[in-house]
Amino acid sequence: MNCKQFNSISLEEVLLSLGHLPTKQNEKEAWYLNPFASESQASFKLDRRLNAWYLHSEGIGGNNTDFMRKYLNASVKEVLEWVEKQNFSSFQNQNVPYQKFENLPKTYEIIEIKNVQHPALLEYLIERKVQNQTEFLNEIHYQNNNKNYFGLGFKNDSGGYEIRNKYSKICLAKKDISSIENGSDSLRVFEGFFDFLSFKNVESFLEKRPSDYIILNSVSMVSNIKNALENYKNIELYFDNDEAGNRAVEMIKNENQNAEDCRILYSDFKDLNDWLIHKNPTPERQVRYRRR
Repeated sequence: MNCKQFNSISLEEVLLSLGHLPTKQNEKEAWYLNPFASESQASFKLDRRLNAWYLHSEGIGGNNTDFMRKYLNASVKEVLEWVEKQNFSSFQNQNVPYQKFENLPKTYEIIEIKNVQHPALLEYLIERKVQNQTEFLNEIHYQNNNKNYFGLGFKNDSGGYEIRNKYSKICLAKKDISSIENGSDSLRVFEGFFDFLSFKNVESFLEKRPSDYIILNSVSMVSNIKNALENYKNIELYFDNDEAGNRAVEMIKNENQNAEDCRILYSDFKDLNDWLIHKNPTPERQVRYRRR
């Protein structure tokens, strides 16, 4: 790992790994509370197009390396040693055919949208143990830079698609949350759509009735659902077991007394889908969960 490689990683992903979530955002930029000091008004700006930051309260900025040198109070060598121990998906995906983008450049073109039927995608769903939830998915074929690609598509509220396959994690068109409404006064919030699909697999077994659902498609979108949460009597949160997930749960619970952290269901695993993959629901764990 060198500085050039580290600086190519999404700074947004670096901030998420450290537990920092934006207070407001749009397609071009995101604003955070000062990661280096306590403050009440966000002064840390992330330029998503340049993958660069600027801290208005101190008049400083730079790239990923500059950020981590200040954050860790460390040398460049120490920063790179720290990076080597991390697990940034946007760097890992540089070693496979596709890369991770929050939004794919507008050079792409969707060629075909159809029901999921490609053997590679069906096999991927089996690996993730959600092969029976294809009603929520499409098979998307698209072209980018004169190359053809395909993947599972999960539609968001802006008409864009979260695209996943074994090697790819991208978004076609605008990044947004996905809302599924059933006229319920209860809401379940998930970080990613594989967690939502995993829950649908065990929903009836957990003796849970269908509710309304919001899938963030990125924990950084949590600030976008603030107003929607006010419409529900009961809110269940199914986020990842990491610092970003902790911060998101804390943020929601601080403003919504009727919000419940439901991660006890998969407390020993990274997320809900990881639990479903590696440990089938056990009667003991599910009885304990239902009694909460």
